[in-house]
Amino acid sequence: MIKYAFEKLFILCVLVIFFSACGNEKKLVYFQKGNNLQDSISIAEAYIPKIQAGDILSIYVSSITPEASIYFNPYSSGGGSTSSGGSGNGNSSTGAGQSSVPGYLVDRSGKIEVPVIGVVKAGGLTTSQLADTLKVLLKPYLTNPIVSVRFLNFKILVLGEVARPDVYNIPNEMISLTDAIGMAGDLTVTGRRDSIQIIREVNGKKEFGYVNLGDRALFSSPYYYLHAHDIVYVKPSKYKAQRNDRFLTYIPVGISLLSLIILISRK
Repeated sequence: MIKYAFEKLFILCVLVIFFSACGNEKKLVYFQKGNNLQDSISIAEAYIPKIQAGDILSIYVSSITPEASIYFNPYSSGGGSTSSGGSGNGNSSTGAGQSSVPGYLVDRSGKIEVPVIGVVKAGGLTTSQLADTLKVLLKPYLTNPIVSVRFLNFKILVLGEVARPDVYNIPNEMISLTDAIGMAGDLTVTGRRDSIQIIREVNGKKEFGYVNLGDRALFSSPYYYLHAHDIVYVKPSKYKAQRNDRFLTYIPVGISLLSLIILISRK
């Protein structure tokens, strides 16, 4: 009779642990309907970055006279240091290592210095707007100039409960939150999916936003498309803090019950 009672108690403990784990499964699912019952949802407007102080730019100039264009491409061969009175460092792929990035460093006043042309205001412009400005300034020197401007240090930082927390350079200058999470290897089981924190600098101040991965409304959030230098922080869930305590609690109890059952069964 005692043996049978202990067996029932042991099975009950196992079932409690099992169903407790199953209850958390819903929290791991992304893009649930939530309050939005539509099968489609509007996507947030794509982010177009503007040049600001501290940015490092790649500027490539071409024309129908390649010999003349050479003078405007001091970094086209990949050599040299960063222009505009300083040097800049950036990551070649992720934050694992730092390497010298040849390009134009935007100074504190938002300006860059271009060979022959001189000082050019870049701050507050998009890359396409700066390219158009440079085309106009190059016309006295080149025939039908073509200008390409790109960011060399468009990066984001992903921290917290993800598989690969790191600094990520974004070569195409556009990345969504879901893309960033994918690059970081997805959230760990103990990461909070209902409160992803986005830290963004706006007009010299830090702005804190939150996104719920379990709600489809995230696609229309102003934080869906990440800005340059955004920080994505995934908080640990309460389950992570409690997991070790539960482990230390359940395992000894389970071992004791199992030992007791074995002892009784031998009698």
